[in-house]
Parts: sequence; C-alpha cells; structure tokens
Amino acid sequence: MSVDHYENFPVASWLCPPALRPAVVAIYHFARTADDIADEGDASTAERRQALQDYRAELQAAVAAQPPSPRWQRVFAPLAREMHRLQPALLHDLLDAFEQDLAPPRYLDHDHLLDYCRRSANPIGRLLLGLYGVTDAVSLRRSDAICSALQLINFWQDFTRDGPNGRLYVPQLDLDRHGVSGDDVLSCRDSPAARALIADLCAWARALMLDGAPLALTLPGRAGWELRFVVQGGLAILDKISSRGHDSLLHRPALTAWDAPRLAWRALTMRAKT
Repeated sequence: MSVDHYENFPVASWLCPPALRPAVVAIYHFARTADDIADEGDASTAERRQALQDYRAELQAAVAAQPPSPRWQRVFAPLAREMHRLQPALLHDLLDAFEQDLAPPRYLDHDHLLDYCRRSANPIGRLLLGLYGVTDAVSLRRSDAICSALQLINFWQDFTRDGPNGRLYVPQLDLDRHGVSGDDVLSCRDSPAARALIADLCAWARALMLDGAPLALTLPGRAGWELRFVVQGGLAILDKISSRGHDSLLHRPALTAWDAPRLAWRALTMRAKT
C-alpha cells in the first residue's frame, strides 16, 4: 500500500501478518482521513470542526454496528468489519487530538505535551498491540514511550513545516530555560540558543525511545522485527539532527534509501540498550 503523506501512520507492510492487514489498513485510513479533515484543503476552522464532529458520529455508528453513510463509506465499512478486535476509546482519542490541532494550545511543560501525545500517537501503538493480543502493563507502557517519542521526533523534525502553519509544540518551560521565544521557533530563527534548545528536546525524545525500545525485543515474530525498524528509524532521525548541529529550524532531516542498510544492520544487532 503506497501513501502520499509523510506522517508515520501504520501501513500494511510485508512484515505484518496477512491476517492482520485488513485491520491495520482500516486503522490507517481512519487516522489518515481524520488528519486530512483537520489539515488539508482550504476549509475554515469551523467547517473542519463540524466535519470532525460528523466523522466522530460515523465512528459511533460503526461501534453500534449501524451502516455507514455514503460520505465516508470507504473508511467506515472496512473499519466496522474489524471493530470486534479494536478498542473504540482509542479511536476517539485520536479524534480528540485532531480536534485539538484545529486550535493548538501553547504547551506549558513536558507533561502537557505528553498528554497530547497520549491521544495523538499512543493509541496507534495500543491498537496494534491489541491486534497481536499483547495487553500486559509493561508492554503497553513501553509502546506509549515509543509512540510518544516518535511524535516528539516528528515535531523536532518538522519545525520548517509547523512554523508557517502557526503550530508550536515546544513547551514554554523549555523555551524560557534557553531564552528562546515562541516567535523565534515559529519564524525558524536559528541561533546558538535555539540549537541548544533543540539538542535538549532531542535528548528527551531519545530517552523516551530507549525506554520503550525493549518492547521490540519481546514481541514475537514479524511484530518485533517491524518495531525494531520503527525504533531505529526514529533514532536515525535524531542522529541526523545531531549531525547537522541541531539546525532543524533551517533544515528538515529525512531518511532516504541510502539509510536502509544501516537501519537493517541496527535492527539486526539491536540489544536492550539501543
């Protein structure tokens, strides 16, 4: 399944067991479509908010085994077929995050931003673990750490995209500690202080990723191997930011085909301390 968007939503890769692919694809299209409602096109904020409310009503109908309306039938008909092995509350959490993106707040501290990650990213990991029948508390906590880390890495990767859209995900306490203003970040004004700020933010994301990484070594079979690549991909983006002196207010790092051999080697040799 090919995608045109750069965000890291789940897709049915060759590592995913065939029996789970319909559910993974259904989750992907649900999240992708909701994100497009919130972000794409030229609709007003009020129109986007109403559309997301309508979308949530369609989700509630799918949970209640009611037929979908024609508007998003291609999303909700497959989702309804897989609903018996999904957790609806997690799907609602995703919609909460997309609605928050319509008028994102200025985040105060790490806990404030992680609460957003709890709804915008962590549900994906928990939904996928549920498909594999993994429900123990340690695995769920590690999944949350990986997913939150991936969300944070995406933020520190995307300053040049979020700034022009008026989206600021750097907590105010971090800005104050480094003497950088929110307007500096939104305007992508590079400086030694801004680079020190980004270095600290990347260290936070790396610590979260390493905290969750052992999950990739405990999940069996294909799930574990796929997660190894996810973890190593996130860490590789942090490495690229670091290698350029944390200049991601000027330059957006990205993985390329040239990174594949190194990612494969890191996934193959991955240990508890990544």
